[in-house]
Amino acid sequence: MISSIITMVRKELTDAARDKRSVMAGLYYAIGAPLMMCGMFMILIGQITSPEALNITITHGERAPDLVKYLASNEISQGDEADRKEIELVISPDYAANMAKSQAAEIVLIADNSNEKLQSSIRRLEKALQEYSAEMGSLRLIARGIDPKVMQPIKVKVEDQATSDSKGGMILGVAIFMMVYAVFISGMNLAIDTSAGERERNSLALLLSHPVSTRDIVLAKVAAVTIFAMLGLILTLVISKLAYGFVPWQELGFSVNINIDFILLMLAIGLPIALMAAALQLFVSFMAKSFKEAQSYLTIVLIVPMMLSMAASYNIAPDTLQWLPISGQMQALIAFIKGKEIPMMQLALSSAITFVIALALAFGMERSLKSEKIVFGL
Repeated sequence: MISSIITMVRKELTDAARDKRSVMAGLYYAIGAPLMMCGMFMILIGQITSPEALNITITHGERAPDLVKYLASNEISQGDEADRKEIELVISPDYAANMAKSQAAEIVLIADNSNEKLQSSIRRLEKALQEYSAEMGSLRLIARGIDPKVMQPIKVKVEDQATSDSKGGMILGVAIFMMVYAVFISGMNLAIDTSAGERERNSLALLLSHPVSTRDIVLAKVAAVTIFAMLGLILTLVISKLAYGFVPWQELGFSVNINIDFILLMLAIGLPIALMAAALQLFVSFMAKSFKEAQSYLTIVLIVPMMLSMAASYNIAPDTLQWLPISGQMQALIAFIKGKEIPMMQLALSSAITFVIALALAFGMERSLKSEKIVFGL
């Protein structure tokens, strides 16, 4: 039995290797996703640590020269008209008089807050104005011989106990989502080709006519797709380890390190997920009547693992999801990279459920391949 399965797996991998475009299409995600993530992180870190100059329209700026200078020191100024954001700051006519009398001076901020491209710029300008207002308020109190500290009856001191690894784990949690999703994407093309594709080429019926049990055929197909899925995961891990080293995490005060321990844990956890993904994709593809129909079905089916991954990544999963496949395993991975204790019971149960689902889907495929409707796509 084992020798026949190995022979069938070799046949499936040989057939898949002949179609290089299909192979690469399945691995493009594993190669490109980590590089895109690194590029995105580098851009975000650059924007956070070195924000670009914000050019706005300041109407009647001569009425508040100190305010204009303060904004300029924060890289907010009235630059060239072509570079200005659609944000206008209007200084009221009585601004100087009210400031001299220590009264509230009015300024008007005019902008479209529903414009997503302007929201970050509006928040940046509002923060600068609030800081200037607080500074002016302190100066007014000092001028009257009052310590500004009397306006702070409670002083909150925050002691952050997060380590650099745990802070990096918050970022790497998003990367883990991409890694787990690579398991589903990498083997999807092979799963469709070896099921619905073989049926369209009329080779599935010929394969079933050979003196090989249906169970061996199903197990061989699941194993072949699993190998491709794990290959995609390995590529993702290797490229992530190399590429993440070029991201300047230290500018945010933490580090992101994909070490050997994490890689080994990711591979151990990824194996049952890859088995379930392979069985799920093959089962759905066999139920479809054509190659294109299988692609459409799998696109919809993959939404489920994506939602479970996102729920675990962003810590929005209820307690019941912690014991389910993917979400439970991802939370164990996130706990590991944050330096916390791995919830072994949760990880063991979620992995066991993953294996059971994979076996149930494989058994369902074995039974379905005994039906002429499935074999001939009737």
